[in-house]
Amino acid sequence: MGEIFVVVEHRKGEVREITFEMLFKARELCRAFSLNLTAILLGGKDEGFSGELAKRADRVLAFEDNRLATFNSDLYKEILDRLIREHHPFITLIGHTSWGMDLAPALSVKTGFPLATDCVDIQAEEGRPKVIRQIYNGKLFSRVSFKESPGYLITVRPGAFLPPDHIEGASGVVVKQELPAGLAELKKEFIEFVDTGAGDIDITQAELLVSIGRGIGEQESIVAIKDLADLMGATLSCSRPVVDKNWLPKFHQVGTSGKSVRPKVYLAFGISGAFQHVAGITGAGTVIAINKDKKAPIFRVADYGVADDLFKVADALKERLRNA
Repeated sequence: MGEIFVVVEHRKGEVREITFEMLFKARELCRAFSLNLTAILLGGKDEGFSGELAKRADRVLAFEDNRLATFNSDLYKEILDRLIREHHPFITLIGHTSWGMDLAPALSVKTGFPLATDCVDIQAEEGRPKVIRQIYNGKLFSRVSFKESPGYLITVRPGAFLPPDHIEGASGVVVKQELPAGLAELKKEFIEFVDTGAGDIDITQAELLVSIGRGIGEQESIVAIKDLADLMGATLSCSRPVVDKNWLPKFHQVGTSGKSVRPKVYLAFGISGAFQHVAGITGAGTVIAINKDKKAPIFRVADYGVADDLFKVADALKERLRNA
C-alpha cells in the first residue's frame, strides 16, 4: 500500500499548527485513496514531538539530530529527496509557510515531481489529486489538476483546514532514522529567531478582538474604533495594510505575517479578507464582519456580516453600549 507524506513543521520547541491541519486533511485523503499516513519529522534530539504525531499518523519517520533543530532548506531538501526516492509517496504535503516557500520549489526540481502551491483544498478525482487555489486576492477559486506523475508535491495554506480539538488516540509507529551519509556541506547557518511582533499587548490572549483594515481610510479614524473597543472591553487589532502604513505597531497585526488569534468574538471593521489575514482567525469562535463591499472575501468566512459603512455601524454600537 502507498502512503502520503506530511512534513512536520516546528519552531522553538513546538510543533506548529499547520502540521496538525495537514495531518487532518491527509487522513481524509488516505481514506479516499486507500493509503497510509506517514509524518516526516526532521527535528532536534529529545524534543518529544514523536508521541504527539503518532496519535495522528500511521507512522512517524523521526530524524532526531541537533543539526535539524532549526530549519535549513538545503539539509531538509537532501533528506526529503532521498526519502521520496526510497518510499515513493503518492502525495507529499508541506505547509505554505516561510519553510514551505523555501523548500517546496527546490524539492520539486530535485525530485521532478509537479508542485501546486498555496492550496486551500485537496480533492481525490480519477485517481489523482486535484487542488483548489484562490486567485484575484481571494475573489475567485480555481481548480487545478496535475499531469500524470508517480508523486505530487502540495503546499497547504495555513488555516485552510481546521482539525477537531479532540483526536482519538491512535497507535502510530515511531521509526527512528539516522541521517543519511554523504550529505552536502551546508551553505546556510541559523543565527537566531527575532520576534518582530512583541509589544505592549498580546492579541493572542484576547477573548474579544475589534480589528481594523484598510477600509478605515486614514490613521485619524482609528480613534473612533478604539473608543468602541474600549467600551466593549475589547483589544484592538488590525490587518497588515494598517501596519504597513505605520498606523499601528506590528504587535497588533493578525495574519500569517502577524499573529494567529483565537478570540471568542472577532469583530472586523473594513477588512477585505485576504487569505493571509483569514489564516490568522481560523480559531476564532464567532467572526462578525463589517464592510461596505458586499463581495469582500471576509464575508465567506464570517458568521455574521454587515454590508454598510463601518463608521455608521460603530457609532450605532457605541450609542447602544452607552445607553445600556
